Amino acid sequence: VQLQASGGGLVQPGGSLRLSCAASGLRFNSGAMGWFRQTPGKEREFVAAVRWNSNNKHYANSVKGRFTVSTDKPKNTVSLQMNSLSPEDTAVYYCAAAASNLIVSSLFTPVSWNYWGQGTQVTVSS
Repeated sequence: VQLQASGGGLVQPGGSLRLSCAASGLRFNSGAMGWFRQTPGKEREFVAAVRWNSNNKHYANSVKGRFTVSTDKPKNTVSLQMNSLSPEDTAVYYCAAAASNLIVSSLFTPVSWNYWGQGTQVTVSS
């Protein structure tokens, strides 16, 4: 199973970016796909996730109303539309996939996820 993330870059405060992650080697019938982020010296933190079957979405409080997670099932991809970006959003963003259903509390925990992409840098700076 391979997750390939793309779309990171440099953007000014208030700007937007769209991240995408394509999964290969696994066809999801359940579980979830999501995004985490990490800055130097800090733990990887949950950003957003979407359940594959129900399309239920979950967001970290820090990104609610600004970020939108979505899936394209035929393409086996997950995207993260990020609007109103601030310097605090600067991080390496990782996509993740879980092959089985997770309870809500497990969604927020990196160890619960089975597969990880390589990470893409997002820098918000003027």
